[in-house]
Amino acid sequence: MTENLQIDRLPRTVELARDADGGATLSYVDQRLLPAELSFARTRDWRAVVDAIKALAVRGAPAIGVAGAAAVALWAQEAAAGAAGAGEGAAYRDALGRAAETVASARPTAVNLRWAAERTRDGAFRALDGGATPSEVAEALFDQVKRMEAEDEAANRAIGAHGAALLRPGSRVLTHCNAGSLATAFFGTALGVVYAAAAQGKIERVYADETRPVGQGARLTAWELARAGVPCTLVCDNMAASLMARGEVDAVVVGADRIAANGDVANKIGTYGVAVLARHHGVPFYVAAPTSTIDASVADGAGIPIEERDPAEVLPQPLAGVEVWNPAFDVTPAALVTRIVTERGAFEPGSLVY
Repeated sequence: MTENLQIDRLPRTVELARDADGGATLSYVDQRLLPAELSFARTRDWRAVVDAIKALAVRGAPAIGVAGAAAVALWAQEAAAGAAGAGEGAAYRDALGRAAETVASARPTAVNLRWAAERTRDGAFRALDGGATPSEVAEALFDQVKRMEAEDEAANRAIGAHGAALLRPGSRVLTHCNAGSLATAFFGTALGVVYAAAAQGKIERVYADETRPVGQGARLTAWELARAGVPCTLVCDNMAASLMARGEVDAVVVGADRIAANGDVANKIGTYGVAVLARHHGVPFYVAAPTSTIDASVADGAGIPIEERDPAEVLPQPLAGVEVWNPAFDVTPAALVTRIVTERGAFEPGSLVY
């Protein structure tokens, strides 16, 4: 059980802060180094943040949203110092728009990234319309990013509370990929549900799928749960069916990178298969995500862009005559989802409130 729950042992995943000289610096956990090393990277360079998002040093939809907003704020700081070549007036606005688009397009599937980059860009435009100077815009965007960090944690804690209410005491939960604190500014979405339920004494054990090919479950979820004091068993992806057949899983809780208007859910590749297994075995399948992950402009999952990544993630040494297909995400139809849990409550997929 979870008598030793220690959420405070989890690191802040992404955090914008002031250095001794007053400059803004983004600090983030380099998740490529986990579980062997908990290391924090720090940068003032917005381009380095974009590279970190592309390289999965920062990953998880809410976390890359906050990091993307911070990247736009760091661009504004660079522009205020005259180093971005942005100029003033229309030239500044154009340069800001291009920078925000570069950030937003770093990874195409997780809608939180575009949502956050465009929200920060629009905040800068409003400040400019109010007569702000580039330096004042940089200050305003720093404050906006700090609010977004706080909003993310508050949303995650609310998701946790709503999701915990769906679980019964002694629950054994299976999850796929990492939708924990590492995937957010702090606390987590799917694992936020686990942490909130664990605090109520409801969690007996969490089964973490390894999540091939990058191993987010094996490297990140298992590390995070162990650090927080939640009983965890790591399983290979192809073991989930056997676990369910043995009656060892009471609920599946996963995160999301984009949710279509009809409730179709894009999440890490392999989630769809877990949902099919859960339906066959009569196991409830819950999706936990903030409302910023809902993309009302996309009618259903067919409209969600699916990122395809480097074949080397699957096959480090190429084999002659062998091609590799490496989609980072798949789409789980709404019909397989029991509830979608947001900061506003737990909803049937066709009755989302956002």
